Amino acid sequence: MTGFQRLRLDGVTRRFGGKDAVRDLNLEIERGEFIALLGPSGCGKSTALNCLAGLLPLSEGSIWSDDRRLDTVPPERRGFGMVFQSYALFPHLSVRRNIAFGLQMRRVPRAEIRRRTDEAIRLVRLDEHATKLPGQLSGGQQQRVAIARAVVLEPALVLMDEPLSNLDAKLRLEMRTEIRRLHQSLGLTTVYVTHDQEEALSMADRLVVLRDGRVEQTGTPSELHERPANAHVADFMGYRNLLPMRVVSRSGDAVTVTGRGMTLRGTAVGAMADGDEVVAGIRPEDLRVGDDGVPVTVEVVSYQGRDVAVEGRSSSGTLLELLLDHRPAVGDKLTVVADPARVLVFAS
Repeated sequence: MTGFQRLRLDGVTRRFGGKDAVRDLNLEIERGEFIALLGPSGCGKSTALNCLAGLLPLSEGSIWSDDRRLDTVPPERRGFGMVFQSYALFPHLSVRRNIAFGLQMRRVPRAEIRRRTDEAIRLVRLDEHATKLPGQLSGGQQQRVAIARAVVLEPALVLMDEPLSNLDAKLRLEMRTEIRRLHQSLGLTTVYVTHDQEEALSMADRLVVLRDGRVEQTGTPSELHERPANAHVADFMGYRNLLPMRVVSRSGDAVTVTGRGMTLRGTAVGAMADGDEVVAGIRPEDLRVGDDGVPVTVEVVSYQGRDVAVEGRSSSGTLLELLLDHRPAVGDKLTVVADPARVLVFAS
């Protein structure tokens, strides 16, 4: 398959045993975009990716490459590259031969195979390891081989299914930058599956948050970070304090809520009226120590370099998470204040 200007998923649905793993997924992907499918385990991310790859047939809906229907095309003819969580390298083939394998299967001329393989090895910075076997490489190096094997085919679309989940924290950070660099330098179109919101925010042009097979919200990283559509998306965007409350009053977007022995002011997200049950969302970094707020007793203190993560419990038993620039002791009494401009109140 040649390149496209726009890839379109129309009502894509996939069922297993009568249960919808993905339901009515509608998404447009522009050429050159980096799209992240984000959500917890079992939300349908990998199923959606496998439907796009052609590894799973659709139960309903269709997939289009510009004006050409794609879901009826076999996976090997879609021209997509795929990077798996497990790397899926051939253990008996060298790095060079692993990368060249797909080109050989397509009967590309030998000189072209060598040129493209050399270029892919250079791009993923494995020049010194080209003759090694996968078993002689680190996890990060093996993942680079898997990525090179996908991009050497010059695919119309690269599909990545949680490719960094088997790596340690330092390698994950390095590979995030590496994948983004390759995406930009090669002009790739990428669909990337992850359950890690930091990974998605740092890499993607647009995020698609899934829950129980349905799209909860689609938008740029800044849109989802600053304005999650509901409490589920907020949870993924770092709103660690999600507090069941009740509306006291509302004026425009400004809303006052009460519950759990505290009263908060914030911004309403969704329709709500006086007396409605709602969820107030606050990021740990948006709680501070002040004079007039909620008294809490420090229960857990975790050093995180520049910041200190603290869990404190209020007199009503509510656990609050906050980030501080100083280290309190377990058992200390603090008064916690939330800036109304940083509190979101979600319709329940």
